[in-house]
Amino acid sequence: MQQALPKKMEDTFRHKGLRKKLVEFLKQEKGITDNQVLAAIGSVPRHYFLDSGFLEKAYQDIALQIGEGQTISRPHTVATQTSLLSLKKGEKVLEVGTGCGYQTAVLVEMGVKVFTIEVIKALFDRTSHLLPKLGYKPKFFYGDGYKGLPAFAPFDKIIVTAGAPFVPKDLTEQLKPGGILVIPVGAADVFTMHCIVKQADGSIETTLHGEFKFVPLVEKNDWGKGK
Repeated sequence: MQQALPKKMEDTFRHKGLRKKLVEFLKQEKGITDNQVLAAIGSVPRHYFLDSGFLEKAYQDIALQIGEGQTISRPHTVATQTSLLSLKKGEKVLEVGTGCGYQTAVLVEMGVKVFTIEVIKALFDRTSHLLPKLGYKPKFFYGDGYKGLPAFAPFDKIIVTAGAPFVPKDLTEQLKPGGILVIPVGAADVFTMHCIVKQADGSIETTLHGEFKFVPLVEKNDWGKGK
């Protein structure tokens, strides 16, 4: 999949060994049981999405800075959110918050059709260039994640990769009946993971899945930060 990459982006036996250890950690210590999710995390080179100064920390279960005030989520967070989506191959998935593209790559690796939206222009430009080079080809959009992508709705699944103060109505409206929205909701930097299932009659059922740290989802009024 990765061809003609710079030396610093080689996927060595050491990197693959570290990913294997990470997968075992997520399985044994964090209770992740979705084998498809574990396989995807074991396949995607996380170090490709980080500055070279963070390469030694790429396979630790920690969040790391990616610039523009944003972070790459902990592998445990990525595994949890992805597992809650209950993905099936071929499903249409909206990702709100492309960021560095790591979560995007995990989704693509699982065989779903990914539509990903990013409000911070510098990240959009960087990631929309990087991912295709690595062989991952989602559909990229620069815009307001709170609004979703109504022109491409409905979606089977929606994942929000930054903390929101509330559940955006536009996102629940863009779910298919039976669809799932996974979104961290709260304030400051600690958010409760919500898994929202849209019923056939349009109502929603919500379950909560613990607290996680996230950077805030950039709001429409904050677009100046992303330009």
